Amino acid sequence: MSRAPLLPRGAYWHFTPISTRWHDNDVYGHVNNVVYYSWFDTAVNAWLIDVGLLDIENGNPIGLVVETGCRYAAPVEFPQKIEVGLKVARIGTSSVTYVLGIFVEGREEPAAEGRFTHVYVDRDSRRPIPLPNTWRAILETIA
Repeated sequence: MSRAPLLPRGAYWHFTPISTRWHDNDVYGHVNNVVYYSWFDTAVNAWLIDVGLLDIENGNPIGLVVETGCRYAAPVEFPQKIEVGLKVARIGTSSVTYVLGIFVEGREEPAAEGRFTHVYVDRDSRRPIPLPNTWRAILETIA
């Protein structure tokens, strides 16, 4: 069974720059796999804040992560600068699935590709609610 190739840089609509940190490396000399998930979370939430959708303290709805995954293609290490590419893969009734590409600065080929799904819920009840139309319109700009 062959796997689909990772998406190229041109498939992404938005990029978040991130610098690797000393403690990101593991004993094998490359960034540990758990760090990639932190990068995904940072890129998605930074974009949501930048476009005015996420208000951490008072906003409603809020997104809860219900699924993540990552495919690795090349090592990343300290010290390197990376760019996390972001696009929306699917907008559901109350959920959004994002695709994220990890690119070492200046490289066209991805080092990794992740998927990240938020279910949007009411802040108080924590029950799923439909995405507001204003959210849908903004999310569609990177779909």
